[in-house]
Amino acid sequence: MKNVPNFESEAECIRRILAGEKQLFHTLIRPCERPVYFLLMSILRNEAEAEDAAQEAIVKIYRNLHLFRGESQFRTWALSIARNEGLGRLRKTEARREESLDALTEDQAGDFTPAILTSWREVPVQALERKELGALLRQAIEGLPEIYRNVVLLRDIEEMNVRETAAALGIAEGAVKVRLHRARALLQRSLAPRLKEFAPKRGKLFGWGR
Repeated sequence: MKNVPNFESEAECIRRILAGEKQLFHTLIRPCERPVYFLLMSILRNEAEAEDAAQEAIVKIYRNLHLFRGESQFRTWALSIARNEGLGRLRKTEARREESLDALTEDQAGDFTPAILTSWREVPVQALERKELGALLRQAIEGLPEIYRNVVLLRDIEEMNVRETAAALGIAEGAVKVRLHRARALLQRSLAPRLKEFAPKRGKLFGWGR
């Protein structure tokens, strides 16, 4: 299991925790802490609230560890608990209304033409090291509607696959593909005018002009 040393698998680590080696939970949950926080920050849009929700989600993950059946990756299961925690908090504070931006298409699992800006991670490393561009990218992602922002965070930042992302967000795999495609298109539209100033003198950034 990645980032969990000295164990053959997540199942072995979990078995030992349930058998009484409770201190191992810190090792098990550590790789999940960042994606849990990012997901809750995306849902709640409040740093303090996201931190509090992340702590509560991790407590719930620990308390319900005996319910994990290994039918998905542990990280996927943990993120689904975090998502439920975030949505539950929203329901307590407001009548949550999510615009059905994908209502007609997100159940279609067909192939989609990728946006020119396939992923913000394709920006050259030299450019990513610039604070100005890093801030610009974060601002663009933060400005996405929640249903798109969540998918970008899990797919492009946390590098989860389509199945994991769908399970974590409680949506169909086809919806993940549609939302990611639209999110990348929105990022392209938002970033394109500003990224020209970061483009190298030779060659084309993101394949523009090819």
